[in-house]
Amino acid sequence: MAMNVSVKSLVIKLALFAFAMLGFSYAMVPIYKSACDAGWLDATRVDLSNPYANVNRNVDTSNTQVDKSRWITVEFVASTNEKMPWNFEAQQKSVRIHPGEMTNVVYDVVNTTDRETVGVAVPSYGPALAVQYFKKVECFCFTKQVMAPHEHRGMPVVFVVTPDLPKDVNTITLSYTFFEVKS
Repeated sequence: MAMNVSVKSLVIKLALFAFAMLGFSYAMVPIYKSACDAGWLDATRVDLSNPYANVNRNVDTSNTQVDKSRWITVEFVASTNEKMPWNFEAQQKSVRIHPGEMTNVVYDVVNTTDRETVGVAVPSYGPALAVQYFKKVECFCFTKQVMAPHEHRGMPVVFVVTPDLPKDVNTITLSYTFFEVKS
């Protein structure tokens, strides 16, 4: 009898833990977006004091200084969570740029289903400190992307790696993961 109570208690605890993890995974996108909007994690928010942010707000980016004395390799990684029915990949696996250079890359997305689907992309950076120096001017992240059945779309990312990036950082990895969102 004591054995059954222990097993039953363990099963209940594991089920509660699994349910909590599922809830956390759904809450992760809005939590991350809120942290970015507050300025803790990302530079995609509108901030007129940031000369690299949001070119559509008529911020003058022509006076950015390009550090031609060094090169940075930016690698692009694309993935979807296991339930996302999209093919998602960067057109280029990497680019070699000078810090301060405005750069444009495109990710290809294909809805592989016979139904409309909605997704949201969440970025991450490697090394983690790169987020401070990676300034996105245009990005599809945190915006609901509605894709028609079998639709193919190119999604641009325009960015600048600021010249004050530490000298020992020669490679930055920008990774996006798409999550399906139920409308």
